[in-house]
Amino acid sequence: MATKTLGTVPLERINDYCWRIPKDYKPGMRVEGRIYASDELIELVKDDQAAEQVANVAFLPGIQKASLAMPDIHWGYGFPIGGVAATDPAEGGVISPGGVGYDINCGVRLMRSNLFWDDVKPHVSRLVDELFRTIPAGVGREGNYRFSRKEMRRLLGDGMYYLKERGLATDGDIAVTEAHGRLKTANPDAVSDYAYERGSTQCGTLGAGNHFLEVQVVQAIFDEQAAAALGLKLNMVCVMIHSGSRGLGYQVCDDTLAEFRHVPAKYGIQLPDRQLVCAPIESPEGRKYLGAMCAAANFAWCNRQLLMWQAREVFARVFGRSWEALQMNLVYDVAHNIAKLEEHEIDGRKKQVWVHRKGATRAFPPGHPEVPEPYRHVGQPVLIPGDMGRASWVLVGRPGSMEQTFGTTCHGAGRVLSRNQAVKQSKGRRIDRELLGRGVVAKARSWRGLAEEQPDAYKDVDLVVEVVHGAGLSQKVARMRPIGVIKG
Repeated sequence: MATKTLGTVPLERINDYCWRIPKDYKPGMRVEGRIYASDELIELVKDDQAAEQVANVAFLPGIQKASLAMPDIHWGYGFPIGGVAATDPAEGGVISPGGVGYDINCGVRLMRSNLFWDDVKPHVSRLVDELFRTIPAGVGREGNYRFSRKEMRRLLGDGMYYLKERGLATDGDIAVTEAHGRLKTANPDAVSDYAYERGSTQCGTLGAGNHFLEVQVVQAIFDEQAAAALGLKLNMVCVMIHSGSRGLGYQVCDDTLAEFRHVPAKYGIQLPDRQLVCAPIESPEGRKYLGAMCAAANFAWCNRQLLMWQAREVFARVFGRSWEALQMNLVYDVAHNIAKLEEHEIDGRKKQVWVHRKGATRAFPPGHPEVPEPYRHVGQPVLIPGDMGRASWVLVGRPGSMEQTFGTTCHGAGRVLSRNQAVKQSKGRRIDRELLGRGVVAKARSWRGLAEEQPDAYKDVDLVVEVVHGAGLSQKVARMRPIGVIKG
């Protein structure tokens, strides 16, 4: 058996795509750790503490099977980015905000069109300018929509169904959004006044950091049947949106971390890292966080819906036809910072467990009842953004995800440079001009925004996708190349 050490963390090779951290690495680990990575990608993990975090997550009460990490793994708060853990409430299972992340229900949606590269090529610069002018992006930018406290309460409780009432979402949009854009267990009363205040002007805004709206072209198709089911064709123009719950979700997490500070000690839970603070799922503290987290998740789905709605309006202006005539239909919307109650088979027994996905994407296989009907025969669409200079991917879920990872796959390329390192490397460079040389028109609120997100700051998404494809977690459908991007 091949072995390797990352810092002090021992790894044993399971196969070409997966490594094991033995359960006896640290006293107190309840399960082993598993990292999905190729030989090339595992080398990129050695320079941060992400592997150590995988081992630390294995201490959580009620954790099932293994503490998991996807090939886009890198260091995060508590859990690594790319971390996955399922906890069983019947065995004292806990909920950990660090396993969801600050940006609750950060996620991705993809919209297709009946436009093709030749139609759009002469208009790319104008299109990106109009998107940048119309869609609020950047730190502190307020949105084009305002919601009163009463309206916000409806939005947090009913998610995209509330926007449908307002004429800002369609039945078709809801049908192909994960959870139909609403978690019914949301509790708007568990959200603080300050979180309400932060969210009231931010729904329909892109934010900053790694969030983006990108115009893409289908560059290659690898699965004709799945691509046809998803309505994707070679050279088709699509729009990918990556954003989350903005200041509201951040505040929900921040509030909860403060409230949870002494909760582990209250319930006799010992943890190797205070960033893993948690509460039993069935405790008052656990139930309050879950209600607030679900409300923030509903906000995030509404945020991406309003971002898409504004993008539809821009395309209609630029091309002189309604968005309906342009067939700008949502392909899918998937969350990648969330915890959800799901049924999984564990040790030959079906269990209801809370699956934490922190920088990881659900990837349910063909036939699963939660996959929308149009896609059920091919599997759940999986949307994997890469960096803005190379590519993004569309995959579909495979049976291996249920067998190995609680129905989960990767969520993106994964950083290899911190934001400060990326900025330092960008001194004296014009990232926008470099991107233009690659055929990508990029607009951002600041030089730093582009510098932080330059292509060199990320792993090659093709290598990441190769691992989850080879491991049987999800299957390649289409590779998308960027032609225009707006960022904060």
